[in-house]
Amino acid sequence: MTRAIVVTGTDTGIGKTVFCAGLAGFLDGCYWKPVQAGLDGETDSAAVARLAGLPAERILPEARRLALPASPHLAAERAGVAIDPAALIPPAAPRPLVIEGAGGLLVPLTREALLIDVFARWGLPVVLCARTALGTINHTLLSLEALRARAIPVLGVAFIGEAHDENARIIAALGKVNVLGRLPRLDPLTPDTLAAAFARAFRRADFAAGRAAA
Repeated sequence: MTRAIVVTGTDTGIGKTVFCAGLAGFLDGCYWKPVQAGLDGETDSAAVARLAGLPAERILPEARRLALPASPHLAAERAGVAIDPAALIPPAAPRPLVIEGAGGLLVPLTREALLIDVFARWGLPVVLCARTALGTINHTLLSLEALRARAIPVLGVAFIGEAHDENARIIAALGKVNVLGRLPRLDPLTPDTLAAAFARAFRRADFAAGRAAA
């Protein structure tokens, strides 16, 4: 099993945090969100802690916590601070580490640096979360192109939402990518329902580093 996996998305609000909670529990691992923008209500780290069923010490503290729910570069500017992309380094973890990005790949951390630039420096395998619904083909293929243009290894695409087999088939074919599985929307969403859905939809072997391909 790879020691760290980056989870990113084709967009914001697609269910990436729920997926991260499911994956961290599935791998019996740890979780880290490098930059949290927006502190009102439940943060992503708090949501993962609630849903993953992991001990509190396996939810590693964010490198940056910013109050404004906005692009990290703007949230940092409004807070009077600067994000140093070079200082974002995955922490050591005793178990597989699930790292959650912020929004999509081309999110700016500063006015010069994008989140994907940090991912490229890390060189860690990436899971791309995508919607199943209308628009996902374009968003997912564009995201895969951006990852491959920077030689970032891709473990595969994880779909979130109701089944849409043709979207999954065409993305797998045109994107030349492994489809890891599909996490349905869960109601109720609880640690138990998430763990059960994840166990049905995904295989641990697919999250091994050897399957990643740039």
